[in-house]
Amino acid sequence: MPAKFRVVGINFDHMHMGDLLRQVHDHPEAEITGICDRDPARMKQAIANFNLPADRVFSDVAACMATKPDLVILCPATADHAAYVEMVAPFGCNIVVEKPFAASLADADRMISACAASGVRLAVNWPLAWYPCHVTLKRMIDADMIGAVREVHFYDGNRGPLYHLADKVEVTAEEVERQKPGSWWYKAASGGGALLDYLGYGATLGTWFLNGEAPIDVTSTTWAAPGLEVDEHSITVLRYARGMGKMETRWGTFSDPWVLQPQPKCGFVVVGERGTISSYDFEPHVTLQTLDHPEPCQIANDPVIAPDRGPIEHVLQAFATGGPLRGPLDPSIARVGQQIVDTAFASARAGRTLPLMG
Repeated sequence: MPAKFRVVGINFDHMHMGDLLRQVHDHPEAEITGICDRDPARMKQAIANFNLPADRVFSDVAACMATKPDLVILCPATADHAAYVEMVAPFGCNIVVEKPFAASLADADRMISACAASGVRLAVNWPLAWYPCHVTLKRMIDADMIGAVREVHFYDGNRGPLYHLADKVEVTAEEVERQKPGSWWYKAASGGGALLDYLGYGATLGTWFLNGEAPIDVTSTTWAAPGLEVDEHSITVLRYARGMGKMETRWGTFSDPWVLQPQPKCGFVVVGERGTISSYDFEPHVTLQTLDHPEPCQIANDPVIAPDRGPIEHVLQAFATGGPLRGPLDPSIARVGQQIVDTAFASARAGRTLPLMG
């Protein structure tokens, strides 16, 4: 293991780049050795936040990769994920891509193939995978506290992707409306829309809760505000051999869940043959019901300890030791999530139920 892990961040399309770079900056055994974006203005905040010298700031990917990093963080628009992985994988460096996995299953498979061909590992970061409540939920499922899972319900989203920057810095409604026409988030060709932004969360973590099981078929419908080319609301029904699940994504929640939980609450409800567990984003507990104790009981979240407090320390440890990735970060689990997303997107366009793709 190197004295310090060398980490670079390439492409600032997704505002989570700033959050991931902060985790590198705060890691005692890692350092930011380069950042890269075609638009220098988009790197200004990161340069200031982490006091980066000019010789660590690049506009050319090859020049940034020439610094020989141990890990590359990629945060491009969803439609560009495959192209960027194919661009950087041949440099022989492990990669973490910010959610969602890809714009399509074909792109996800391109990413997996590119990394396999270059002998590097790939992780797909889903921020919800680090919420203590959802980690506690998974542990309780695995401990057979509610029996075999029958249903996974998911509702999540936020006021909209332009209402916040890195570190959850808020943006005014007026500024959001000004940015919308030019933002990739609202362009279909770039992989925009609430379904592609958030359904992967529920589909991938839901697959984790079900130990990799995939649904039989998918039914989805979406809603877009007049004048927009992408959806802001989607509802998807998944049919499994064991039962049903429902996943709802929303840009336009009443409030952002990291500030104040909206109604409906953002998070998961999992129903098993002997009980239920609700796990809502940012809450300090999960709520359990069982046949023996049907009254809802709040259970404090499991403690969060290193090296599993966040994606950067987790992937650095896993890649350095050859250890496993937390379920949703593993491309094999994320690929099932991508199958669900692709099928939901196609179902919404076709207006009918479709068998799971891929």
